[in-house]
Amino acid sequence: MDPLRGKTAIVTGASRGIGAATARHFAASGANVVLLARTRPAIEEIAREIGSRALAISADTSRWPDMEAAVEKAARHFGKVDILINNAAVIEPIAPIEQTDPEAWSRAIDINLKGVYHGIRAVLPRMIVAGGGTIITISSGAAHNPLEGWSAYCASKAGAAMLTACTDREGRGRGLRVMGLSPGTVATDMQKKIRKSGINPVSRLDWSEHIPPEWPARALLWMCTPDADEFLGQEISLRDPDIRRRMGLSDD
Repeated sequence: MDPLRGKTAIVTGASRGIGAATARHFAASGANVVLLARTRPAIEEIAREIGSRALAISADTSRWPDMEAAVEKAARHFGKVDILINNAAVIEPIAPIEQTDPEAWSRAIDINLKGVYHGIRAVLPRMIVAGGGTIITISSGAAHNPLEGWSAYCASKAGAAMLTACTDREGRGRGLRVMGLSPGTVATDMQKKIRKSGINPVSRLDWSEHIPPEWPARALLWMCTPDADEFLGQEISLRDPDIRRRMGLSDD
């Protein structure tokens, strides 16, 4: 079965890592996928790989005009927008607060928090008119636990988690399915930057402890189905072994 056949999903930060894996997995499950990222060549290559059910749009999630135009273009191309995966995020700056560059710190807030808002704000009117839709934001344990050197990331992810909860509070009665996914540590370029920094215990984890990006992609697909409705408004953690088993994931 193709659980997402006929659905259109927008995936931000789709040029690599979790975003790229999600776009591929959703397309394999029957969805039209809209790949959003600032880096056009990477998303265009993935879109060519997927074929006619993929559309690459170069956009900066931190800029409202970009997101508004991207959602409009996606809706024109595929006729509707059913799913938004808020995945785009940056980990930098990694440094003690007194050493951080204020511009870089602000940029992290712009992408990790304001970017999530821009995505939600852009799709909400269409989803409300359509009578429903699914919005999932990639969260993090850093949204709930302070870590040395990650002040911008922790603060922005905490804000995004609360924004997700607010969206659920306002939208569930109008057919919206809103959730967060905390994937744990994932083997992506972000983890390479974290490892290189040498700051806080996460940087010292062995690479074998990180899950592959395909696991969050599979989790996100499952969250887009009615089987996950009991978790509406909540944040699902892939660290939970019961959740992993329910999704058919294992450490084998």
